[in-house]
Amino acid sequence: MILNHLWGLYSNPRTEWQQIDRNHENYWYALSHILIIALIPSVCSYYASAQIGWSIGAGDTIRLTHESALFMSLGMYFGLVVGVSSLAMMIHELAEVFDAKPSITQALELAAYTATPLYMVGFACLYPELWFISAVGLVGLTYSIYLLYSGVPILMHIPEEKGFIYASTVVTCGLVLLSVLMAMSVILLNSGSGITYL
Repeated sequence: MILNHLWGLYSNPRTEWQQIDRNHENYWYALSHILIIALIPSVCSYYASAQIGWSIGAGDTIRLTHESALFMSLGMYFGLVVGVSSLAMMIHELAEVFDAKPSITQALELAAYTATPLYMVGFACLYPELWFISAVGLVGLTYSIYLLYSGVPILMHIPEEKGFIYASTVVTCGLVLLSVLMAMSVILLNSGSGITYL
């Protein structure tokens, strides 16, 4: 089953990382995990934008037309998949500096399973209040970083001291990548891409 590590990453992450390390699936298995889990924030944000509407502060509720919401959700889905795949490439390229020799599949597994809590935050879009999504997003980001720090030494087969520095480097690269994706989203929205509000 594609999502079979999901519960273990929440209930007992270190044991689950060891199981992932013992039973490396193939590249397509890890990629399919990303493709499926990235649907959560995309579909939930589409529904929130087109059906419920976003409440930002004390102002009116903001809703998009179905076409605009679909356009934004497809862009989000593409950005999430490309973002995690790019993070996997960074993990793979940085490995040599830390005397690790992971396969591209191991790097993709680390990126995919580390990003899972952030993608699960997408369910918070079903209650589209900015303060709520920000709070849940912070929890998801914190747990993703914890998963990264606990998973790097196990999947990369390096000592915990090196793993800490390696994971810190990956977190920095991930935050830069996230900033780039957010900047591209803002540029796209401001470029007259046809976003229509109701």
